[in-house]
Amino acid sequence: MVCLLPTQHLLSSFGFLIQVTFMKRLLLSLIILTPVFWVHAVEPSSAPVSFNKDIRPLLSENCFSCHGQGKSKGELRLDTSAHFIKAGASGEKAVVPNQPDASELVKRIFSTEKGIVMPPPSTKKTLTAAQKETLRKWIAQGAPYEKHWSFEPIKAQAPIEKKPNPIDAYLIAKLKKEGLSYAPKADPSTLLRRVSLTLTGLTPSVQEMETYLADKSPDAYEKMIDRYLASPKYGEEMARHWLDIVRYADTHGLHLDNERQMWAYRDWVISAFTKNQPFDRFMVEQVAGDLIPNATLDQLIATGFNRCNVSTGEGGSISEEWVFRNAVDRTSNFMEAFLGLTGGCAVCHDHKFDPITAKDYYSLYAFFHSAADSPLDGNQLLLAPSVKLDLPETKKKIAELDVELSTLRRKMEAEASKLAYEDPALKPVKSEIKVAEDIWFEDEFPKGSKVYASPGLPLELVDAKKGKVFSGTKAIRRSDAGLAQDVCENMPPITIQEGSVLFANVFLQDGRLPKAIMLQYYSTNWLHRAVWGDYNIIPWGAANTTERVNMGPLPSAGKWIRIEVAAEKVGLKPGTVVNGFAVTQFGGIVFWDKIGMTGKKDPATDPAQSFAAWWQQQTGRDQPEATTDVAILIKQGPTKTTDKDQVNKVKAFYLANYCSATKTQMKPSLTKLDELSKKKTALEQSAPGTAIFRELPKPRDSFVMVRGMYNKQGEKVEPNTPAIFPPLKKADPQKRANRLDLANWLVSPEQPLTSRVMVNRFWQQVFGTGIVKSSGDLGTQGELPFHPELLDWLASDFRSNGWDVKKLMKLLLTSEAFQQVTAVSPELLRKDPENRLLARGPRIRLDAEQIRDNTLFTSGLLSFDMGGRGTMPYQPPNIWEPVGFTGSNTRNYKQDTGANLYRRSIYVFIKRTAPAPFMSNFDLPNREALCAKRERSNTPLQALQLMNDIQHFEAARKLAERLITEGGNDAGKRIELAYKIILSRLPAPEEKAIVMEGLQKHIARYKADPKASALVVKVGESKIKEGINESELAAYTLLANTILNLDETVNRN
Repeated sequence: MVCLLPTQHLLSSFGFLIQVTFMKRLLLSLIILTPVFWVHAVEPSSAPVSFNKDIRPLLSENCFSCHGQGKSKGELRLDTSAHFIKAGASGEKAVVPNQPDASELVKRIFSTEKGIVMPPPSTKKTLTAAQKETLRKWIAQGAPYEKHWSFEPIKAQAPIEKKPNPIDAYLIAKLKKEGLSYAPKADPSTLLRRVSLTLTGLTPSVQEMETYLADKSPDAYEKMIDRYLASPKYGEEMARHWLDIVRYADTHGLHLDNERQMWAYRDWVISAFTKNQPFDRFMVEQVAGDLIPNATLDQLIATGFNRCNVSTGEGGSISEEWVFRNAVDRTSNFMEAFLGLTGGCAVCHDHKFDPITAKDYYSLYAFFHSAADSPLDGNQLLLAPSVKLDLPETKKKIAELDVELSTLRRKMEAEASKLAYEDPALKPVKSEIKVAEDIWFEDEFPKGSKVYASPGLPLELVDAKKGKVFSGTKAIRRSDAGLAQDVCENMPPITIQEGSVLFANVFLQDGRLPKAIMLQYYSTNWLHRAVWGDYNIIPWGAANTTERVNMGPLPSAGKWIRIEVAAEKVGLKPGTVVNGFAVTQFGGIVFWDKIGMTGKKDPATDPAQSFAAWWQQQTGRDQPEATTDVAILIKQGPTKTTDKDQVNKVKAFYLANYCSATKTQMKPSLTKLDELSKKKTALEQSAPGTAIFRELPKPRDSFVMVRGMYNKQGEKVEPNTPAIFPPLKKADPQKRANRLDLANWLVSPEQPLTSRVMVNRFWQQVFGTGIVKSSGDLGTQGELPFHPELLDWLASDFRSNGWDVKKLMKLLLTSEAFQQVTAVSPELLRKDPENRLLARGPRIRLDAEQIRDNTLFTSGLLSFDMGGRGTMPYQPPNIWEPVGFTGSNTRNYKQDTGANLYRRSIYVFIKRTAPAPFMSNFDLPNREALCAKRERSNTPLQALQLMNDIQHFEAARKLAERLITEGGNDAGKRIELAYKIILSRLPAPEEKAIVMEGLQKHIARYKADPKASALVVKVGESKIKEGINESELAAYTLLANTILNLDETVNRN
């Protein structure tokens, strides 16, 4: 979707401005791309060598792959002092403290002899002369060893300098050592824009700018920060960084890449940041919210953290493999998200660099191995286990229906209590036992049962006009490309009798035959299956047992066929109680009707005929349709203390709802009850849900999986944390550790990594680069912190202040470091090209969401509606279609209309296999894996997209309307307003003159060419305000588009 005409005029009329902007970009690119070598002066020999800073990186990069934890060539390990001072296979000691010349390590690294020199030439690794000398010097100083810095306990040392903000005290002390100092403070307008973008992702409004600039009080800056921290926009901005960590998306990610209903988790994250939930609780609830006693709906939704992994429903996938892969994904994500470690390296073997063994990894994996979700997603929209959301409007309608239902039931019970009835169980003469049918489905399922369809499509009941019906008025229709089921659970229990036969009526559509169909039954498990057709395509149950019985070929197509299987043949012996069934097919179109069981029926024991038999059957079961007092009586069953009035209450309920003998008299009321019940069910089913994390009732055994193979078990392991860390404390020492124990361990005071990882990420959000640059890896292969004392002080302060994120963000933003100008001298750029020392303010290119949101915000188009399903704004054609399967529900992109086109980007639908082009062009990760820090690319496509993308060009037109309607009649005032809206400042005189010159040319051009004007102003779906001249609007549209394209606009200065 590219509008070429505006670009043509933009290039012709604003040529000089574009040239200036291009030269600025080119100069910046050259600065960035030119190699800068920042070499520290060689320290005098007396200066101590630090193992963590100077030695570990050398050994990790050049030696650990052969002489580390996972591998010990020549019986030599260099990753711990206990090992490197021992003699290796040669009998020589690699390191002899204080004696470099006696140390084999020194001899080998200085050797040039083939077979002796280390690292070996075959590794393609070499040490420089300076690096060799550093190793020699370290040994000469006694070879002091340090644990890797991030595994050491946090040590909060008070800063030497005295400053109002401790951050500045630490930074200034370091700057002094480098002969540097802070840059001047930025002007108020720049600071306002910088704070607003940092905390809300949006530029300040003109009103916010004027309010702040008018406030001359000493605490004006702090008050401004507080206003933004209190805004819901703050929660949206903070949440998107976390969603990169958890790899949140709206689709499964593999095969059909169907939609996944998980947006309630995204909304929970936004709400948590907005409400400033303590970050330790934020983490605990995501890891183990389901295990918190009396967990709330919000706490269950939070466990969606562990349901954000990529999944598949592809035919031929092996369930056992995906149980393994899902647990591995969740374990690795846990380690990187919370501990900042690349734990995935230990899936196949001991970690080559970090002290994480394979046993450590699989002990942690055991916490996630017993997930209750299906290993294959079945391409479902809502993946079990899940919860339905409490939406206020739906709750209100359901409550109204509950009142109606309650009133009707009381009326029915009063009516039923007057009916004549004699219980067959109490008759002196036994009734005749006959063979009869129990019908489980005919038009509807049993009352109180739970019915759902797999894979996530709504259960489809059709009448004779829309399909085939065997008896009654409705049948089940299922059309699917793969394995599909319709399931009925929790139905009133049916006891298998001698000679019972299970049956269903099926109609297979000609030309769309399934590969197989199956009947499946639940007693204490689902291991009772009968298969017709391709027996081996059904993946469940042991072959040639009652778990999967081969019933022969498919029934004939094009007509109704009754399929039957003896109950005993599928392992259901007389006396077994069945309370669930499922009909299954693999592909094709199949109609199912009149499903049930044939068997002998004794009226005295038949719950449909005998009140005594029914009450006995219902004992112990919930009865949601009954009033509270009756439900309690039914569940506890008849006892010696049950009086006559209580019996009559229960009997009235039975006669009104379940007794076959009274159905005729109760028919009008039962019909009304059915109508209201169906309305309520439809409302409940229409309520959206979200996937949550649950444990299996019985946990799986976990093992070290040899070489990372899903089917090759090694040593058995129990849930535990890596040995390098402080030990896990179980809430109940007598029980197996669970995820709640793990979550509490994660936020315990002894845990050295969690708070370091988190404050480093928040620092990265504010300053562009973390104190540890490799924010996704604080292990031995990651970079060292540029200021370890500051990192530890922040981590300790964060914990001691109750993990208060807003307080931490305010601390960062009130630092003098954050408030500096971003201007940089050539000398400072040479010395500190990445601004790690912070001798100038942080300048950051905006992220994709910020660029789009700000364009919409400045135009007045941005919708502030919060929450709900992902929206689908403008997108070029043929993005989804080429990667979409025919059966996928995300094959065709359906663009939204109205306000949904203009909602904030955090709510834009993310399809993993085809991310939105604008977002991916500006480096949005595809959310297949954790992203701790986004890349920031600089490409010509980005500039073209900013000029020509339909969303941006439409926004430029709406901004032009604002300039015309809000800026008065003076062109100069309108230009000033454009700068205030977009850049939160007034233009410099030379800027204003350039823009004015271009504007006048455009006004003249479009006055002379109305057709060209029409092409410019009709881009996008929003309507033009009445009374605006099209030629004038076209000219101001290009003016707005130009300013929206400035480097300053897409950067936080």
